[in-house]
Amino acid sequence: MRESARIPVRVPGGSYDVLVGRGLLDDAGALLRERSIARRVVVVTDDRVAPIFARRVLDRLSEEAFDPVSVIVKAGEASKNWSEAGRLVEMFSGAALGRDGGVVALGGGVIGDLAGFAASVYLRGVPVVHLPTTLLAQVDSAIGGKTGVDLPRGKNLAGTFWQPSLVVADPECLGSLPQQEWSSGSAEVAKSAILDSESSLSTLESDAEALRAREPSAVDRAVLMAVAFKARVVSGDEREAADRECLNLGHTFAHALERELGYGVISHGAAVAEGLRFSARLAVRMGVARQEWAERQGRLLDALGLAPLDRPCDAAKMREAMGADKKVRGGRVRFVLSTGPGAWETNVADEGALAEELASVCTG
Repeated sequence: MRESARIPVRVPGGSYDVLVGRGLLDDAGALLRERSIARRVVVVTDDRVAPIFARRVLDRLSEEAFDPVSVIVKAGEASKNWSEAGRLVEMFSGAALGRDGGVVALGGGVIGDLAGFAASVYLRGVPVVHLPTTLLAQVDSAIGGKTGVDLPRGKNLAGTFWQPSLVVADPECLGSLPQQEWSSGSAEVAKSAILDSESSLSTLESDAEALRAREPSAVDRAVLMAVAFKARVVSGDEREAADRECLNLGHTFAHALERELGYGVISHGAAVAEGLRFSARLAVRMGVARQEWAERQGRLLDALGLAPLDRPCDAAKMREAMGADKKVRGGRVRFVLSTGPGAWETNVADEGALAEELASVCTG
C-alpha cells in the first residue's frame, strides 16, 4: 500500500477518511477490500475519463476478487439530470447491486454528484467511494456528502446528503487534465485559501506560479491544504446549517452566471473565479471589507491564470437567477462575503449595491 496522508471527516451521517497520495488509484481494490464492501461493485464514470482510468481501476478491483461492472455517462454538466440519475438507479438494479455492495464514482464533480445521488436513493442508500480525477473534485466536491442533480431553474436544486465510505485523491491523475478543468480546480483552491487563514493564503500566493505550472510539490501542498480545510468545515457542520455555508463563497454569482450563459458554455471554475471577484467587490460596496482585500484576491486569481471573463450577461436575468439560489430567504439574496483572510460572514445583499455591481460587470 502506498504512502498517503489520511484526513478524517467525522460527521453523524457517517465518518470516513480522505486519502491523499500519488499512485493511490492503483490501491483502489485493496482500499475497498479494507472497508468490507461486497464483491459486486458498479463503477460510474464518463466518456472522457473512461479511456484514461476505467480499465486500470476495473483491473485493480478484479485483482482483489471484486466483480465490477462499469457504467459510462456522457461527460458534462448536462448529464446531471433526473433522467440520467434514473438510468443509473435502473442499472444498479439490473446489476443486482446489494446494500453490501458499492458504487465507485470515478471522475470529476459531475460524476461524483450524479453517482452519489443515485447511490443515496437506490435501496435507500448503498455505499459510495469517490475516486476523484479532477482538481475540483479532489479539493471540493468529493468531500462532504452533498449529491445532486440540476433542475431547469438552477443547479443542484435536487439532492441529498450521503456521506461516502472513502475518498481517494491521487494527484497523479491531474497531470493530463485539460486546462479548463485545471482552472476549475484552481478557483476552488483559491476559495479555500481565502477562507482558511493568512498562512494558507500566503503559501498559495507563493506557490501560484508553480501550481499554475502543475509542479508536483505545489500541487500536493494545494490539494492537502484544501482537503484539510474542507474536511474541518464539514466535520463541524454536516448539513450546511452554520459554518459550512462559507463554502458557497463566490457561488451565488457563479451559479447565476452558468444559468444565464447556458450550462457548459463556461467551466464551473471560471464561473466561481468570477463569483469570487464579484463577492469581493460587493463586500467593499456593502462596507464589510476594504478595497485592498478585494484587490489582493483579484491578484491571486490572476496569478493562478484565472483572468476576468469578457462575456456579456444581462443584469436583470442575473438577478432573477440569483433568486433561485438555495441561500435565498423570503426572496432576498444572501451572499457569503469574505471580510479578510480566514474571515467571512453571510449577509442579505443590499439591493442597491447588488444592482450597481451587476451593472458594472454585465455588459450585455
